[in-house]
Amino acid sequence: MSCGNPVADANALMQRRKKYDKTNSCVKCKVTQGNLVIRHAVYCKDCFLHLVVHKFRRALEPTVNPKPDGPRRTALKPAGNLLVGFSGGLGSSVLLDLVHRCYVALDKSTMPSDGGRDHPRHERVWKKVTICYVEVCDAFPGMRDRTEEITQHVKRYDDLEFVPLRIQDAFDRSWWEKIGGKSFPSEIGASLADEALFLQSLPSTSADPLTSLRAYLSSLPTPTAVTASIQTLTRLLLLHTALQTGSSHLVLGTSLTSLAVSLISGVAQGAGFNIREETQEEWTPEPETLMGLDHAPDASEGSKTGKKGKRTVRVVRPLRDVGMKECAAWAWWSGVPVVGKEKWVWAGAKPGIATLTKDFIVGLEKDYPSTVSTIVRTCSKLAPKGEVSGKCILCGRPAQRGVQEWKARISIRDRPPAPGSTEDATAKTADAEPLQPSLTPYLCYSCHTTLTSKSARPLPSPWPASAQAPLVSLPVWTEARLSSAIRDVDGAEHVHAEIMQTRQVGQDEMKGIVDEFLLDDQE
Repeated sequence: MSCGNPVADANALMQRRKKYDKTNSCVKCKVTQGNLVIRHAVYCKDCFLHLVVHKFRRALEPTVNPKPDGPRRTALKPAGNLLVGFSGGLGSSVLLDLVHRCYVALDKSTMPSDGGRDHPRHERVWKKVTICYVEVCDAFPGMRDRTEEITQHVKRYDDLEFVPLRIQDAFDRSWWEKIGGKSFPSEIGASLADEALFLQSLPSTSADPLTSLRAYLSSLPTPTAVTASIQTLTRLLLLHTALQTGSSHLVLGTSLTSLAVSLISGVAQGAGFNIREETQEEWTPEPETLMGLDHAPDASEGSKTGKKGKRTVRVVRPLRDVGMKECAAWAWWSGVPVVGKEKWVWAGAKPGIATLTKDFIVGLEKDYPSTVSTIVRTCSKLAPKGEVSGKCILCGRPAQRGVQEWKARISIRDRPPAPGSTEDATAKTADAEPLQPSLTPYLCYSCHTTLTSKSARPLPSPWPASAQAPLVSLPVWTEARLSSAIRDVDGAEHVHAEIMQTRQVGQDEMKGIVDEFLLDDQE
């Protein structure tokens, strides 16, 4: 192959690479001409639809029973109901269609052929299936409300319940008490302008949930922090709704492509310790934040684990083996409409880490079709290092022990004041004052970085009127857990945790601390 002039030499042009490896016949039935190429493999329409159903069932059904299946496959008997997290996007639309076909309508074309017509696996698995949608239009200016479109879309499927939520419900005490959350006497706010994240009691006449949401988002330091916080709030709203509906499983429409993006962007934002939770998660609520799971609405309906403190929600992503291209083909051939999602942008904001990661991986996947599958397989081999110190009070995921001490050692925040200067005297006065409660000890590394990692350029606020509030409200599940851990946030009386403060100690002060243990020179 030469690189000469293609006009004079016909062999100078490089041959175009084939989209498939050997033949254009379906690799499964080997009879029909293929209609779709997936990672250089050719599939016809019928074989492709059966392939997607097989991947969907293979990812979901081993997680249905409370205990994993042994060497012999048993009947599917979940511990509760099923909640489907629906966003209106491509993945969640395909997920909803597959759930309805396989476990509600019991479409014969999606049933396994082995076992006979009356096999137990052909019975309905979940007695109650609920669809939950969280509307986020109030978090960004100019975004259209799609609740009515989502409602009409869900009505296409029979025998499903629909629960619409709004993102500001995360700051609504009435919603929290409605789902069975424990009420707390006073609201607690945090100062996001300081890295210490000091806590104080908010006035009794606090703002409405929408104002609290906008003040919280406007106080975040970067566009990445805004999008990550919206995702965290949405995830926790879905988890608490699963408890309310008595659901033992929460399924999300995260495709293989979306999973690869979330894994890489999560590691880039400091969530590497929770990389396994991005694929599958076992979430148990904190007992001190709930009045009692037995008293929650619909908690006992369809649930076999109604004991207090024993309820667990299993988060599963059944489309984790199905790529974005395959989801689009299923929606096209099955006639599944897609409502769509709007981008989370506002005037003057730069793209966040998640947006940049998605653009990079999707662009790379076009030329190298095995990119996303390689990312997911590699991340599945990773294991978190270090001990777990508890659950993060904000995102509810495991927090690594000692991350704040490690972060303090590697970070240079400011220069120490010169001895005898005014700043030195002020620092000594501050050290002598009582310790002020802080949110930092209760956070994981990722959430602490989200709240405190500032950008070199100031972030244009999505809501300028709510920007730079001295104290912002926290999500209701965070405040409920803080209220059980701290009796009086203005004092220093704590129940379940200690508040520690690090400061530089002089040589004379250190000697005075250990002076009674030192031996005299004469002895």
